[in-house]
Amino acid sequence: MEFSVKFENAPGLPENKGPVTVGWFLNSQKAGVIFYPPERFRSTEKNKAHAKSASRCPAVINMESRYFVFRAPFDLHLQFVRDKDGKPGLRNLNGDLSPVRANKISQHLHVTPEKEWRHPNVPTIQLSLPYVLVADEPVYVTQLAPFMHYQKDPWPGTIFGGRFPINVWPRPLMWAFEWHDTSKPLKINRGDPLFYVMFEAATPDRSVAMVETELTKELADYVDFVSGAVNFVNQTFSLFERAEEVRPDTLIKPVKRRKSDD
Repeated sequence: MEFSVKFENAPGLPENKGPVTVGWFLNSQKAGVIFYPPERFRSTEKNKAHAKSASRCPAVINMESRYFVFRAPFDLHLQFVRDKDGKPGLRNLNGDLSPVRANKISQHLHVTPEKEWRHPNVPTIQLSLPYVLVADEPVYVTQLAPFMHYQKDPWPGTIFGGRFPINVWPRPLMWAFEWHDTSKPLKINRGDPLFYVMFEAATPDRSVAMVETELTKELADYVDFVSGAVNFVNQTFSLFERAEEVRPDTLIKPVKRRKSDD
């Protein structure tokens, strides 16, 4: 007995074949050199000597190829504290040995207001990042913890990501961490996996190709049009239809890099 499955686009959508193109860019070039480009997940398991090795399994290879890794741009060695008035805060345990100036960390990292925490006595901290993802066809991105990377010293909490359509809602990514065990420090080294992203297109059989895209005037204007909405309204998903009405036809323009002489 044989059977096959064929995926088709929803009525009204053009027939798209081949890899789904996802663009990424930094919405701020200030110190942009410290931010690693997103990279496709590559399993550290390279044993292909045996025919039944996991490195040869098509299902494993297919799954891993759909995850992209975003790495920490700088060292974090933090302790959760409260001041004499009970206000929550963070202490940099690296002190004078920290390669990051304290005033620079505070520009990217903060504790969210306590009344906004999802669980009582479980602080939430947020790390603002300049990464923006975009697509020219319906694509959803899901942000999640780097569960395929082994951590010798596990984080004392969990991250929570999200899922949204990058073709109509390009917004800067943020790393949000819920600190369940505040008696333990949070330590992340520069270059450590910070989170993964996974993409979903109209059909699940298509692969994904990520390219760095130029921040054109049209793209910058569109990002400005949708950014910051969460500060004014709840349920921002209700704004997708309005955002799509003013969206330019094309947002991705791959960056052309100079080729090396090698």
